[in-house]
Amino acid sequence: MAATPRLEVNDTKGRRVVPLDKPLFRIGRRHEAELQISSTEVSREHAEIEQNDSGRWLLRDRNSRYGTFANDKPITEHLLDHGDRIRLGRSGGAELVFLVDDTAPPHGAQTSAIIDFRQITSLLDSLRAMGSARVLDEVLALVMDSAIEVTGAERGFIMLAAAPGSPLEFKIGRASGRMPLSGRLFDTSQKIPQQVFATGQEMIVADLMDVNHAGQHLGTVALGIRHVLCAPLRVIRYVDRAEAAPSQQPIGVLYLDSREKGRLLSSMTRHALEAFATEAAAAIESARLYREAAEKTRLERELELAAEIQRALLPPALQSGEHFDVASRSIPCRAIGGDFFDYFTVRDDEFGFVLGDVAGKGPSAALLTAMIQGIFAAQVGQASRAAELMASVNEGLIRRALQSRFATVFYGTLSSTGILTYSNAGHNPPMLLTRSGVRRLETGGLILGLFAQATYEQETLQLEPGDVLVVFSDGVTEALNAEGVEFGEQRLLACLEDDRACTPKELLDRLLSAVGSFAAGAAQHDDVTALVLRYGTR
Repeated sequence: MAATPRLEVNDTKGRRVVPLDKPLFRIGRRHEAELQISSTEVSREHAEIEQNDSGRWLLRDRNSRYGTFANDKPITEHLLDHGDRIRLGRSGGAELVFLVDDTAPPHGAQTSAIIDFRQITSLLDSLRAMGSARVLDEVLALVMDSAIEVTGAERGFIMLAAAPGSPLEFKIGRASGRMPLSGRLFDTSQKIPQQVFATGQEMIVADLMDVNHAGQHLGTVALGIRHVLCAPLRVIRYVDRAEAAPSQQPIGVLYLDSREKGRLLSSMTRHALEAFATEAAAAIESARLYREAAEKTRLERELELAAEIQRALLPPALQSGEHFDVASRSIPCRAIGGDFFDYFTVRDDEFGFVLGDVAGKGPSAALLTAMIQGIFAAQVGQASRAAELMASVNEGLIRRALQSRFATVFYGTLSSTGILTYSNAGHNPPMLLTRSGVRRLETGGLILGLFAQATYEQETLQLEPGDVLVVFSDGVTEALNAEGVEFGEQRLLACLEDDRACTPKELLDRLLSAVGSFAAGAAQHDDVTALVLRYGTR
């Protein structure tokens, strides 16, 4: 009884035997294929094997991107004989042997692929392990050790580019026996890896002493190195559209060298290494993306913690006393902001308050914000006047030499008798809403933290019960809508003057709601902070 025609398959899934149990047997990456091969060298519909009218089996290429080979020759169609070797892809996306009886393949056609692939079982195991490896350093070591073990190389290294167009950077070096080598210890010519990365073509140097290479790699030759194999690491990206060709993105190079030729330059080793380099590039890129995602997650968590700390440094948004009610809120445009507000008890009958806007955004601005809050809290009880406090805070910032870091700040105190004393250090003039109209509070001086000789003034005003003071950062009036129009002071006044009898919280909510509605989801580039203070209780 004749044996069933079959394929002996050797790919990244290991070795197995697949019977040709259909008259048309399809091979490719598609799930519908009778033989599915998961390799970047294999097309979705790569090849097919069909039984003809005479009972022979015909191998046919399906316009694959990287070709189909029979006994190492590219084919379009090929009548198969017992023992024929089939290779999918240029560098061996999969190796197949066609068998139609139980006898051994003819001596001349016996597949060296099977024999050589026995030598790289560890490589295949490593490839399968890469699927679950997520730490970049572990993947790099796995790739390097596997390549050295399979090829018989004495040393190897991997260089990667941080981004498209970036120069190559040394990432890992290893010697046989899984011995780590640092970049300082890895003396070799940079010409070979640079050329391989630039051209995307592997380079094989059988002997560095050859006349064509003489004088180009003297440092490497001095170490006794003669044989070099350098393969590009390319990530192949497939698209859904069948007519669109996959793109290749170079991410680095895999370099191997040796004093003895050994297996390093054998034909099958080179084919295997090309396939391995493709799979390794995908594993390295996956691990790198995972590390970037993990780092992003870590940074986001740190920013969340920083935002929690920053919110904890702010006082309760609502506060009231026998002669005042106040409401404040700060909405950062990023996770953490550069605006702040704070309240103080200056004397038994005086309520102190401050609102500031630090230059810049993000963590550096948040740190300066915390520092200024600390300086105010430490010195507010020692300064007898608002102008004196501003000068003291400015001196403290100058002394710390925070280059190009400054803040605009408004500070004021309100007594039980309605006396408002304030000093404005370069901040947006707050608006004082009284029965007689609106007044802007501008008296003060220069911004804090830049000018050592800056002086500050203060102004004292008598408030009447029901007067309202609105202090705000420029993120309020400079909030932009989708058309790039600013919110502006007139809109701010309009939403405050409708009903001054509202509580400070209601007025603040109305103001911030108006800003949000005006912006209508447009991205903002500054923090939005406001403080509403009413003299006299309701």
